[in-house]
Amino acid sequence: MSDTQSILERGKQVLIQNYARLPLVMDRGEGVWLWDTDGKRYLDLFAGFGGAILGHCHPALIDAATKQAQRLWHVGNTFYTEPQIEFAERLNKTAFKGQAFFCHGGADANEAACKLARLRGSDKHRWKIISLNQSFHGRTLAMIAATGNPKVREGFAPDVPGFVQVEPGSFDALAAAVDEQTAGVIMEPIQGEGGINVYPDGFAARVRKLCDERGLTLIFDEVWTGCGRTGRWFGHQYFIDAGKVIEPDIMTLGKAVGGGLPVGVMFAKPEVAKLFGPGKHGSTLGGNPICMAVARTIFDIVERERLVEHAAQLGEHAIARLGNEPKIRSKVKEIRGRGLMLGIELTIEPQKLIEAGLSRGILINLTAKKVIRLAPPINITKQQWDQGLDAVIETIAALEGQSSS
Repeated sequence: MSDTQSILERGKQVLIQNYARLPLVMDRGEGVWLWDTDGKRYLDLFAGFGGAILGHCHPALIDAATKQAQRLWHVGNTFYTEPQIEFAERLNKTAFKGQAFFCHGGADANEAACKLARLRGSDKHRWKIISLNQSFHGRTLAMIAATGNPKVREGFAPDVPGFVQVEPGSFDALAAAVDEQTAGVIMEPIQGEGGINVYPDGFAARVRKLCDERGLTLIFDEVWTGCGRTGRWFGHQYFIDAGKVIEPDIMTLGKAVGGGLPVGVMFAKPEVAKLFGPGKHGSTLGGNPICMAVARTIFDIVERERLVEHAAQLGEHAIARLGNEPKIRSKVKEIRGRGLMLGIELTIEPQKLIEAGLSRGILINLTAKKVIRLAPPINITKQQWDQGLDAVIETIAALEGQSSS
């Protein structure tokens, strides 16, 4: 039995099989590359569900983590620590004036945001949150109730009450769902798990206006779209009304914000954040100094190397290249997304797509049955990106199957 096969057999014995894992064991990574235990190299075009925003084993992140680990490991949130403050200052610089709560990931951050929205509405007995169909907000009991995909709730009934879904992009449907018990609205600037879905022009502006008129809390779930991935620091910065960026009352972050380490952020306007007084919410390991030092450094690197602009340029390049490629024209229905968060909707539902990509040395993802998701590290070079796009094109061109359009 090979070493790889032995590791796989050991894993099957001791790991819960809740993930549809591929029969590969990843052994090491460097930059945009990964190697398995058999020595095969892969170009990572999905960055661990978007988490490895700067790729694998970035020297500056290793240095930041090492220096912080040698200085202060963990003390809990009874005390202030400077890495938390420094990172929150970067959020103020790149997003909007706000205050941060740190936790372990995106679902935690969304839970905190919905709790805060309920707390804000509690004096008027408001507790319902409106979300969108095809959304994804996490896998806790409350967040699967918020998620607009019934499949993720199967087997976990009864649903946590207080969450209502409407069609994405339909302002009339959203407005009709608001009642006297509605506390807020949660939406992703671009839907990730739902298939890289974007909204009609003006939708976010109308939602913001409605929330202002009705006293609702607007939450932007930026777990997928944050930290420069979309070609803006945050996905909501594409939402413009009268020349100004439409800001949420609360923004949540996860995935890329820790560069692969477990970091979640709920970032709220000060007038909303102040409602979370002592005892209202907490996280024992949230804001761990090592994680904060890495998150702070990620923002420094993205700014210094102008990676937000880089992601925007590579995204435009990819959309143009894929859209003009004759080899795949008959198999591609639409290309969506912004920056380096792209979805290629196919006209067929492919079988073993991920495996087909792996055979060509690339890591890609499939969601919503026929949408290929590309989300590489945003510091990928243009040469590496083109190399990856070559393999994506060849993978799509070789697909076989019945049209589902």
